Amino acid sequence: MGSPVAWFDLAAADPAAARKFYAELFDWDVTVVEDMNYGLVDTGSDEGIAGGIGESDGANPAGITMYVAVDDADGFLRKVEDLGGTTLTQPYEIPGVGHMAVFQDPEGNRVGLWQR
Repeated sequence: MGSPVAWFDLAAADPAAARKFYAELFDWDVTVVEDMNYGLVDTGSDEGIAGGIGESDGANPAGITMYVAVDDADGFLRKVEDLGGTTLTQPYEIPGVGHMAVFQDPEGNRVGLWQR
């Protein structure tokens, strides 16, 4: 069985403006976690995946990163490296929820890993 896309993360220089834009465009409810300046997106649908809208910075450039659900983020990062990709962010814990990591594929695309 393949690994599904589990989350999207949209990073913007002006996250408040991006949250307003996408909420109005797609009729999304966005709940902002103020201390993180991050908006959790509720699409109002059982279809698709959940995600969030936050601030871009040097470690998290503007753009969209998809996160793929995996059972072993460290193992997948080793496979990324074996296939010519580059680890950008080692797995880090989202307390009580899981672990995230980010890599760059050989074409320069940023892709995340999500491990519950």
